[in-house]
Amino acid sequence: MPLFELSPFQFFVSQWTPLPYPTTDCTDKVVIVTGGNVGLGLEAARHFVRLNAAKVIIACRSLEKGNAAKADIESTNPTRKGVVEVWQLDLASFESVKDFCRRADQQLDRLDVLLENASVLHTKFFEREGYEEQITVNVLSTFLMALLLLPALRRTATRFNATPHLTIVSSDAHVVTNFRCRHAPAVLQAMRGDDDILSRYGDTKLLQILLARELAEKLDGSSSKKQPRVILNTLNPGLCRTELMRVFARTTEMGSRNLLAAATAPEDTHGKYLSDCKIWDPSRFVRSQDGANVQRRVYAELLEELEKIEPGVTSNI
Repeated sequence: MPLFELSPFQFFVSQWTPLPYPTTDCTDKVVIVTGGNVGLGLEAARHFVRLNAAKVIIACRSLEKGNAAKADIESTNPTRKGVVEVWQLDLASFESVKDFCRRADQQLDRLDVLLENASVLHTKFFEREGYEEQITVNVLSTFLMALLLLPALRRTATRFNATPHLTIVSSDAHVVTNFRCRHAPAVLQAMRGDDDILSRYGDTKLLQILLARELAEKLDGSSSKKQPRVILNTLNPGLCRTELMRVFARTTEMGSRNLLAAATAPEDTHGKYLSDCKIWDPSRFVRSQDGANVQRRVYAELLEELEKIEPGVTSNI
């Protein structure tokens, strides 16, 4: 697998490309933003409020930090007070994910956008739920949440003649990982430990794209059986000044425009990867036959793990 596919020139051109300011009307829409209390998630939530969303739920571990984010958003949108709600969610805990999704399923009349923005990046080993924490948060809990809330997204499509979005914030870090675990007989099992921890974040971003591509195909099959359409896509926000990466980079507001573009995008983005607010090709590995084979294998492993976590959840597909 090539280490770099973009030249430094291409990278910097992309980084300095001004992105279109979000203008899509979100009147009546209900939105969940994971990790919406800081960085990209906070700025995306702020945009949704400005664009007239009926409810924007900030899902985060700390209610205190979430409420501070709510106050910040309301200070910049003073006529939109009461739109933001703060709900507790710890993606390092499967029970927390299930509790959050149960609450959303029971309390929300509609769900138009599930923007799965939250991720963790570690350079040391931490174990949560039997896995290295980046795998637990960025992969297992991300897709557990997606499947648990698919019924709510589909109900919204039926009741309100809407096209809901399930959007996962990935990264161009998926291009620079060597993904050594792809050769293991069981990929996810091989990622439980602390081997190759410095590449693990990139591995998880690659897995997000592979798994989303395979899930999108399965959702297409469900749509052909009269299930309502849900647009599933992934995106690269670019290198941004966030809690994960405090370096010379895009502002979080500029990067968040990629999140809004994907979460309000047309149907031709289903199963696609977006960057600079438009469809981009993912890495050559993702598009290769080797990538396709790994994609199918890991997807089967994911479903097996999710069934252990929440029996019956894969029937939501």
